[in-house]
Amino acid sequence: MAYRCSDGLRFGRELNNTMKYLYTLLLFIISISLAKAQTIKITEQGKPCSIRGLSVVNDDIAWLSGSKGHVALSNDGGITWTWQQVRGYEQSDFRDIEAFSNKEAIIMSSGTPALILKTTDGGVNWKEVFRNDDKSYFLDAMDFADSKHGFVMGDPIDGKFLLLESKDGGQTWNKFAIQPTALPGEAAFAASGTCLSVKSKGNELILVTGGSVARQITISGNKVHADVLPMAQGKEGSGAFSIAHGNDRNVLVGGNYVQNTLPDSVATYFVKISKPKPAKQQPSGYQSCVTHLQGLIFVSTGTPGSNITMDGGLTWKPFDTISYNVCQKARQGKLVLMAGDKGKTGILKL
Repeated sequence: MAYRCSDGLRFGRELNNTMKYLYTLLLFIISISLAKAQTIKITEQGKPCSIRGLSVVNDDIAWLSGSKGHVALSNDGGITWTWQQVRGYEQSDFRDIEAFSNKEAIIMSSGTPALILKTTDGGVNWKEVFRNDDKSYFLDAMDFADSKHGFVMGDPIDGKFLLLESKDGGQTWNKFAIQPTALPGEAAFAASGTCLSVKSKGNELILVTGGSVARQITISGNKVHADVLPMAQGKEGSGAFSIAHGNDRNVLVGGNYVQNTLPDSVATYFVKISKPKPAKQQPSGYQSCVTHLQGLIFVSTGTPGSNITMDGGLTWKPFDTISYNVCQKARQGKLVLMAGDKGKTGILKL
């Protein structure tokens, strides 16, 4: 029998459909497996500090930073931690940390003075790489596109959100070329170091805000675009607190940390370049941090506990009622850690 071109085309379509079906089935199986049970195993608690900075390098190495100058390093996936108070900075509140190895890390202090410190020897020594004693400086978050190119976001000064930039791995910091305009009463939250997100290559920055208005501010190249979010806003303690990127979307969480059990207008999501959409089924209350696990799966945490979404932010399900401030998945690996008040740390088991 002679081979016809149409036979090949039909075979190709059938193969393509089969592969799509198998891929969809695999995602479904993974989602069902993850939906069965999530638990958080507490590995540390009882330290005299509140942890809000978390950087998970890989499945072994992670760093924490928090109040009263506390910093901690784990080399075994968050099971045990080596703690220290950074000498000379015992009153600093290190609200964010960015780490690249078990030797190199950068910490950022909110409040006055505004500080950024760096270590290249695993925390034995810390070098002050930025300091500003002006009380108008309040640093909220830090993020890096790679080991060299990083940014720090601060509350508005003279109607402009503060953005600092480093191109040498955090050794020096200067004002970024664009300082986006803030609306009256708009600010950012130094709750988990995740109200600023930098896309790879550093060519896109996203800021999420709150207070009088909740917005996502996107800086792409020299263009600035802002979207008002369908989230709690209009009060000093309300708005968007955290953002995480998935394959085709941004997922944002927040709410009102003063009325932290209200499940209203806590989460929203963007699909590609669409307008923001509120979650159909909201998390259990105020959430201070969100992290992307895989596919459409995200985990968030906050004062009333932790939540998970399997459908990219459309519906959320609570799975733990213990309070944490921050959660993060390893940049290289599968480890997911949580951290919060009184030095509490936990490992998310899926």
